[in-house]
Amino acid sequence: MINLTFPRFALSVAMLFVGVAQGQTTTRETTQLAASTGTLIVLNKDGASASIIDRASGNEIIRIDTGTGPHEVAVSPNGKIAVVGNYGQQQPGRTLTVIDLTSQSIVKTIDLEKYHRPHGIVFLPDGKRVVVTAEVEQKLLVVNIELGTVEKAIDTNAQGSHMVVISPDGKRAFVSSIGSGSLTVIDLETATRIKTIETGKGAEGLDISPDGLEVWVGNRGADTISIVSTESLAVVETLNCATFPIRLKFTPNGKQVLVSNARSGDVAVFDAGKRSEITRIAMAKDWQPPAGQEDLFTKGPVPIGILIPPDGKHAFVANTNVNLVTVIDLQTLEITNRLSAGALPDGLGYSPLMLGKK
Repeated sequence: MINLTFPRFALSVAMLFVGVAQGQTTTRETTQLAASTGTLIVLNKDGASASIIDRASGNEIIRIDTGTGPHEVAVSPNGKIAVVGNYGQQQPGRTLTVIDLTSQSIVKTIDLEKYHRPHGIVFLPDGKRVVVTAEVEQKLLVVNIELGTVEKAIDTNAQGSHMVVISPDGKRAFVSSIGSGSLTVIDLETATRIKTIETGKGAEGLDISPDGLEVWVGNRGADTISIVSTESLAVVETLNCATFPIRLKFTPNGKQVLVSNARSGDVAVFDAGKRSEITRIAMAKDWQPPAGQEDLFTKGPVPIGILIPPDGKHAFVANTNVNLVTVIDLQTLEITNRLSAGALPDGLGYSPLMLGKK
């Protein structure tokens, strides 16, 4: 759960932002975006829905209802299935929504029964199972999507187990826990906890390097990033960051790490090899609230979820409080577009499939 207070408002207001932003997009930038392929999945927490967006045009293809409070999404290796964790709101959620992207329809809702607040979620390499955190019970679940059953429930022994990444071979999972300020390492083959590593206050966002050698953890309460070696299972360096680092994402070539900072309203870009900050991209750059609405948006667009498709051309950043997704060109590190989403967008997913309206 994010301990920030964001204003909530209708999608029609967000559309005003999109008109301004798209009006500022140059022909060259539009051409670059159109040259990119695939489909974006944007989870709308307040809208209890998933927006399926054509990456090339930025247009929404369809909006699909999910369970209450969808926070994170995993897409199967073949790009055909998206699995959404329904975190809930006041009432803890306990379901996963399974979406067939080719038919643009829900094919199954999996009831996790005694496990609640599913959040971080990743497909295993077999494309049949996902790992998902159950925050309330301090577990990491292995869920068979085809059968709709929980195969394993592994203790994290940490409070607020929130996000998860897996090693490239799918044998280990790394779980960040906000309440404990830690990273839990789990052997997925034996379903055992290997080690818990203290990182920093409010450990939440994390990602694993493409070579599998490092896990970077954003400690939102300490405004730091912990770099953990997957060989020694120890923190090898701690970096200062901007305010409230909440999500992290490696570029596909492993050379850079993008960090969304929810309270300072920017995305920090780090050189992964030098372990140093290159620049920060302010989400409010070239952005104006609509006339008469200035008092609602004093924070500017708040960045949370980050997505980088495999081609490494763009980063997509969910601006949850203004119902937009900001597009960053990873060559120039400049904002090139802003896409419309539903209410309180957060979790993002990508499929290489090109989908059109049914």
